[in-house]
Amino acid sequence: MGYLTTDKKKITVKTILAMKGSGEKISQLTAYDYTTACILDEAGVDSILVGDSASNVMSGNMFTLPITIEEIIYHARAVAKGSKHSLVVCDMPFGSYQISKEEGVRNAIRIMKETGVDALKLEGGVEIIDTVKGIIAAGIPVEGHLGLTPQSVNKFGGYALRAKEEAEAEKLISDAKCLDDAGVFAITLEKVPAALAARVTKEVKAATIGIGAGNATDGQVLVYADALGMSDKFKPKFLRHFANMKQCMIDGVHEYIKCVKDSSFPSEAESY
Repeated sequence: MGYLTTDKKKITVKTILAMKGSGEKISQLTAYDYTTACILDEAGVDSILVGDSASNVMSGNMFTLPITIEEIIYHARAVAKGSKHSLVVCDMPFGSYQISKEEGVRNAIRIMKETGVDALKLEGGVEIIDTVKGIIAAGIPVEGHLGLTPQSVNKFGGYALRAKEEAEAEKLISDAKCLDDAGVFAITLEKVPAALAARVTKEVKAATIGIGAGNATDGQVLVYADALGMSDKFKPKFLRHFANMKQCMIDGVHEYIKCVKDSSFPSEAESY
């Protein structure tokens, strides 16, 4: 089995589970707009996450908390239009599912109806399990998210490594099994010890998608702007720059400015 760029079949949650079963690693990157989604999709990424990290990357906020349902719908609709191959997963924003199961299911249905994405992602374990079950019962695939959950940054007091101590590690394992039993197709494991992520990966049927969780997870996810080097301000231990898009864009803008200033652009061939 291989879901490469040459395979243009639409990836589904069944595909993701089949990849786990076959041992093929799952690639996931974020996107927040149509143009970026088209590029990632053409490149053959398995899954695109419309993360609430749009709050940081697109709006310049310090945290993910401010993004609204209306804003995530705007971004997710654009990404879904640009994704013909990749599985598109959309984060449910902070406050859209924590109040009650009914409100969570209602908001989940709204996001699905108004965006065209393939699945939703929620942060948390047993505390939100009734909501997760309700959303899945409504026919919506769910990806869980455990470990460092950015929507709980104020509770944690920052973005430090999670589940280092035995009690929190056991809680994470329990939460992962709870989500797995509820029927999630995947679980993001963020910034947890690699050995713990490896254990969870072995003990759940769902695919595990790591970020700062070692190499034993079933797949990896990064924010595209980080992975492609569009910013040099954020460089945690787990991040690798796979390109230097910031410098590439600066060079391109410099060349554009030069050609405008010396009147070499537009040329006669570029004029009507």
